[in-house]
Amino acid sequence: MYDLHSLGWTPYFQNQLQQHVPDDRTSLFPARVSEEHRGSFRLLCAEGEVHAQLAGRLRHAASLGGELPTTGDWVLAASAGDDLAMIHHVLERRTKIARLSAGERTVKQIVAANVDVIFVVQSLNRDLNLRRLERTLALVWESGARPVVVLSKADLCDDPDPLAAEVEAAAPGVPVHVVSAVVDGGLSPIEPYLDPGITVALIGSSGVGKSTIVNALAGEERVRVASIRDSDDRGRHTTTSRELIPLRSGALLLDTPGMRTMLMLAADAGLARAFDDIEALGAMCRFGDCAHGAEPGCAVREALSDGSLDAARYRSYLKLQREMRYAAGKQDVAVRLAETKRWKRIHREARARPDKRRA
Repeated sequence: MYDLHSLGWTPYFQNQLQQHVPDDRTSLFPARVSEEHRGSFRLLCAEGEVHAQLAGRLRHAASLGGELPTTGDWVLAASAGDDLAMIHHVLERRTKIARLSAGERTVKQIVAANVDVIFVVQSLNRDLNLRRLERTLALVWESGARPVVVLSKADLCDDPDPLAAEVEAAAPGVPVHVVSAVVDGGLSPIEPYLDPGITVALIGSSGVGKSTIVNALAGEERVRVASIRDSDDRGRHTTTSRELIPLRSGALLLDTPGMRTMLMLAADAGLARAFDDIEALGAMCRFGDCAHGAEPGCAVREALSDGSLDAARYRSYLKLQREMRYAAGKQDVAVRLAETKRWKRIHREARARPDKRRA
């Protein structure tokens, strides 16, 4: 049995009920997706835990390009008997973090939905990468969730303070915490974020210790962790799906598979927030359309010259801008192709139906 508010139910979702639950559909109940696996779902609701599938109409919409429910989503479902439910509606997401999936196809992948806080995890022993961190923070800021940088495996680092200082410079305005999941009290810096009803997601590449953090916070082995390789001090990646885990504190924790590649999509607001120091310098340029090249009175060039702006950070900013423009162009093409495919399917299905006017 769960109280909906302990699962993250807020007025934002309550206000959507009237739209989707008319008087003749009072059998629908709200539930939260705790796990998704090949089209089947595990839901948490007031009655406890149920397994679910998509209702026909929702499955048909997904086949035409609509988004499937993902872990963290709030849905409206109806009982189908024998501990089975059918999902009829997916409520509008309050926050979502998305990326472009790797490969030739341009597919937007929802990594997490309805998350309040996102722990961006990097390890202090070998995984620390400021450029990857900047890329991830841009996507997290775009999601609407609050980013927190978590530097794991402090027990394997002789002096974490200089590294933490570098991270703080690369993540202005973002809390940075040094933790260890294998030391008593080593996770206390991030425990204040785990309030009742708050949903926290962990993202980071394989081997940074996300699963170990999840198990330590849950107080039990909820996620299998393989042994650390002697060659590089990295645990072998074991998380293969996203799962929403209720914690003893009342918070909900969402672990994600390791992601070495975070391909950018259109995230102008997120990029501006992740690089707000560069955006602030740009606002100080003499000309509003300054390209930070040969224009006189360029505050960005001056900051690069006097060293107050790190050249590597500025190159990262420009690189992510180029990636976003490229991704936006690919997405536009993908949207047009998907729409053409959808209408071809609609016309094909229409031709296959018997003409009722001749009956």
